[in-house]
Amino acid sequence: MPAILQLAARIEERLLERNQVAENFFDREAKRLALACREMSERFLRGGRLLAFGRGPYATDAQHVSVEFVHPVIMGKRALPALDLSLLFEPWVEALVNPDDMVMGFGPPEGDAHVWAALQRARARNAMTFALPGASGSYAVEAATPDPFIHQEIIEVLYHTLWETVHVFFEHRALGHDAGDAGFLYPFLGQAKQQTGNLVDEVAESIRSKVRDDSALRVQVAREQAEPIGNAAVAIRERLRRGGKLIIFGNGGSATDANDWAMDCVSPPSGWQPLPAISLALEPANLTAIANDVGAEVMFARQLIAHARPEDVVIAISTSGGSHNIMTALEESRRRGLLTVALLGYDGGEVKRRALARFPLVVACDYIPRIQEVQASIYHVLREMLEVLRRGDA
Repeated sequence: MPAILQLAARIEERLLERNQVAENFFDREAKRLALACREMSERFLRGGRLLAFGRGPYATDAQHVSVEFVHPVIMGKRALPALDLSLLFEPWVEALVNPDDMVMGFGPPEGDAHVWAALQRARARNAMTFALPGASGSYAVEAATPDPFIHQEIIEVLYHTLWETVHVFFEHRALGHDAGDAGFLYPFLGQAKQQTGNLVDEVAESIRSKVRDDSALRVQVAREQAEPIGNAAVAIRERLRRGGKLIIFGNGGSATDANDWAMDCVSPPSGWQPLPAISLALEPANLTAIANDVGAEVMFARQLIAHARPEDVVIAISTSGGSHNIMTALEESRRRGLLTVALLGYDGGEVKRRALARFPLVVACDYIPRIQEVQASIYHVLREMLEVLRRGDA
């Protein structure tokens, strides 16, 4: 079998391996998650905030949680208070946590003692705590797998379903509390409280259904995209051998994925070789300066002009494939002769139609959380294949 077909077969196997692990985990956890979400909705209505943190790659999960709750990906959903405290989470927990807050700590499959200690302090203040993973807290769960990439993907599905489910409880008018100054966000409040027993069961089944949707998408990607992913890995590996680096970027939740991918390159699982990579989304001073002084459409292109070298690889992550700053950066990359890769949703959008990326890898779905969850599987598998190819070079 030709080498690229062998690589594609391995990619397909690794993508599909995630499905059974995820389905088993959420079959077991769906009811608990629905109940946790009901409590979260009550706490938000009392003025509680979601405070999240983690270290290393798991800090990007806290970033993702924050943007999902504050700036919902679905128009018309309520903005809910959430913060990423990862940069200095232990002092911030001491300074900020109130009894109605929800505190979420992320870590590797084996857990993180520093995260657990901060969660314990928050719990002592009567905050609701999520240990992801962990052994104690309002919601604590053991890792479903020792594989750090698959573990992180399952946790991403978990917090996406928390975000989605909180809004289900709001919209079903399950809570009859007074929101005070926040009442304009919750116009249904003050109406009769509805029964939630059946709703919890319905939500639990909805969570299982979302996971099955992910599985179907991974099957489709494995069938249609395994060889393109393999070809992308080979092309990226060649640029790295020439001294290139990965330059990754995206907006919103895709920005957190760009950050995670870059960290997975420079701080990989034990025994892997670090790879040079940067995320342009990790530069808040540059991003805000460029957006304020020039315009948001060039916030990535302007950084590329400073950082890109001929041997580099540019990787754009976009659920829509139509973000102006993504397309502008890819156009700049094409002018410079850089290798371009794009992780896309829907039908690939303008990025694919205008052939702005040499390797457009598309999750054919029109719902952003599911796109992002399967995109995480793709870039984790791609990172793994870069290590496989490196060892083959050695």
